[in-house]
Amino acid sequence: MNTSSFLLAFLHRQWRHGGWLSTLLTPLSALTARAVRRKRDDYRAGRRQAWRAPVPVVVVGNLYVGGTGKTPVVIAAVEGLRARGWTPGVVSRGYGVEPGATPRVGQGALSPREFGDEPALIARASNAPVAVHPKRALAAQALLQAHPELDVIVSDDGLQHLQLARDIEIVVQDERGTGNGRLLPAGPLREPASRLGEVDAVITNAAADGAPAGAATAPRHFRMRLAPVGAWRLTDGRQQPLAWFAQPPQAGRVAAAAGIGNPQRFFQTLREAGIEPAAELSLPDHYDYARSPFGDLPGEHILVTAKDAIKCAALDEPRLWEVRVAARFSGDFAGWLSTALDAAKRP
Repeated sequence: MNTSSFLLAFLHRQWRHGGWLSTLLTPLSALTARAVRRKRDDYRAGRRQAWRAPVPVVVVGNLYVGGTGKTPVVIAAVEGLRARGWTPGVVSRGYGVEPGATPRVGQGALSPREFGDEPALIARASNAPVAVHPKRALAAQALLQAHPELDVIVSDDGLQHLQLARDIEIVVQDERGTGNGRLLPAGPLREPASRLGEVDAVITNAAADGAPAGAATAPRHFRMRLAPVGAWRLTDGRQQPLAWFAQPPQAGRVAAAAGIGNPQRFFQTLREAGIEPAAELSLPDHYDYARSPFGDLPGEHILVTAKDAIKCAALDEPRLWEVRVAARFSGDFAGWLSTALDAAKRP
């Protein structure tokens, strides 16, 4: 483990369990708390104005900084709402993309270099229209102008982006919960943990049982697991069930790589499917794959996440296989969301 990886792992341990560094940084977290409180107070008092779309808006976000599983929830929300008669579109920041003066709007196969990896993945998986811009209110306006048929907007992230008014707020968390409960930088939270009591739903992305599911009181609680649906080879689209990689002669010849917020979650998913990777490569979240990092990885097959695969097509690496997953919920998440949106409709 190199020095930067060691320091990052140490920081994440502090964020999860506390320790001397977290305690030392606590005064800085007080500044974060003050900034968060002031921003929310400004919008509540009308000193700053939020833009309200003519259609309902659903925000899927998180408190814990980094990846918690928002993208599968966005895709599931879009597909579930469409199945119930809605016509959804998606707005996103477009992380890692150089923003232009105006939002970018697209549908179908989008370039991750122009739209960002997560918006490109959402567009491919759901075929919903997508607009990206750091100011999500502008993205929503551009999306509705290009697609006036839309009757609901789902925001990928943006829980703290209060300039876009919202009707439904959903927080996605994983097994880390709220960590040590402290705000950045002493802890991993963007907002106080008490914010969980103000949102409409909390989705826990974890494989184990035990979280509350579908409670009648707000916020609603759902447990989500990401179930693998198969693997696709990037070079020719060949499909195999994930179990194929756990059987001879493939067993022992498989490596895995992930450039997501929590790579270990992906590696654990493979192990639960009976696959013991010969090597595991953890890359930074939103890794751009401008150059191939796979040269030194052993094995005849390399399994990557869908978020990574969307950026790897140009690498022409025949060993790469995309592992696709589908969100499975403990209750009727899409049904609950559709009902909540019916109540939020405006004349």
